[in-house]
Amino acid sequence: MTTAEERTIRLDSARAGRGPATWGQRAIWGVVTRLGDDAPRYNLPVHLPVSPPRPVDRVLADLTELLLLHDSLHTRFLPDGEDGLEQVVDGSGELPVEVRTGPAERSAEDGAALLGELAGRPFDHTREWPLRVGLIESGGLVHRLVLAGAHTGMDYWGLGRLLRDLESVQAGETAASLRASRPALQPLEAAEVQASPLGRRRDEAARRHWIEQLTAGPRRIVREPAAPELADDPDRGFPNALLRSPALAVAVGRVAAELEVSDAAVLLGAASHQLARMSGSGDVLFQVVVGNRFQPAAAASVSTVAQEALFRLTDADRDFEDAVRRTRSVAFGAFRHAAYDKWALDREVALLVEKGEAADHSYWWNDTRDPGVGPFDGVERPKAPLSELIGRTELSWPTEFPARRNVSAAVDVLTAPGALDLAMTADPAVLDRAGMERFLRGVERLVVAEAIALGD
Repeated sequence: MTTAEERTIRLDSARAGRGPATWGQRAIWGVVTRLGDDAPRYNLPVHLPVSPPRPVDRVLADLTELLLLHDSLHTRFLPDGEDGLEQVVDGSGELPVEVRTGPAERSAEDGAALLGELAGRPFDHTREWPLRVGLIESGGLVHRLVLAGAHTGMDYWGLGRLLRDLESVQAGETAASLRASRPALQPLEAAEVQASPLGRRRDEAARRHWIEQLTAGPRRIVREPAAPELADDPDRGFPNALLRSPALAVAVGRVAAELEVSDAAVLLGAASHQLARMSGSGDVLFQVVVGNRFQPAAAASVSTVAQEALFRLTDADRDFEDAVRRTRSVAFGAFRHAAYDKWALDREVALLVEKGEAADHSYWWNDTRDPGVGPFDGVERPKAPLSELIGRTELSWPTEFPARRNVSAAVDVLTAPGALDLAMTADPAVLDRAGMERFLRGVERLVVAEAIALGD
């Protein structure tokens, strides 16, 4: 039998303040507040074993240090007129903690159920801090830690930073010691930079880059949509495919080393080449999610910093190696312009769309991998040749999503134990399931074939 109680984490004398929201905060707040009851799909769920199990008070103390370290974890958001958003960093307050007590052997099952509860409802951003906490306890010890983060408080890179900081705190560090050894850019500080003359120039340059690329790009990428008659059906489901490839996990590093680019450039270049070959358009565009953590202080931040870069590769269908090599330089240019006032950019893009002068920018690429976590960490690297390993690829169809605005296809790259995952969601009016499979397997085969050619 499992019982429930509520504890609290009390925060006193933390840093406090208020000011304009950052560009990243504004961007994601605008998305999640429009989604209403569908907003929980943007929540960031975490379900961790606590090994060895720790006393409840010790875990609560660890989490208190995290709140003291990162202002974003005790921040609320208040709309300010039609075009404003204010961040309010609370210096004191209480964070509720759901504690479930039951048999230790049920801790994983109870944790999964609690995660569904905490992550399955929208956040009230005006009243609620962007973190929910649950503990699965047995005999006075916590066996599972459950966290649900609001996307307004952190992105996936920020979540990774949060978990690494939690490990440091569990090992004996404090908010004060971590802040001294590794200063982190806090959101109020970032907002000050963005409001400065330098920040305004960066914003203007980024929006100018977007408009130039959108004006020059193709009006439609996929020339022959799979089922155009579905485009007017708001109730159509968007299939979700997951390709899990051990061969890709091995091959991508070999190709990156040979072509002297990052493995991220290999994957984005392969995706661009495959999309160009399939679509009939030599030029392709992806909205690429960029972490925007190029400086050490930004890399140490738990906040919403990531935004999209507009990546446009011309003649992407010409040659695979050429596409990959050029991806590196084109991506650098795009990434330089991946921080901006999204609300202002959206208004400019809407005018282009209204005049019929905007390129198709409905394809999305999000490489979510943590560079500190590899597919073979803790898992034996396969010894089979790539020509055999590619036969172990698995393709599944986990779910369907509601129709998404301005999404023809969205691809996430994820690290899995012993494999790389490509997760794809697509509009069936543009790409049917056969087209999705052709794209995913095409990306995999391009990279694996290149690696085999280097010597299997």
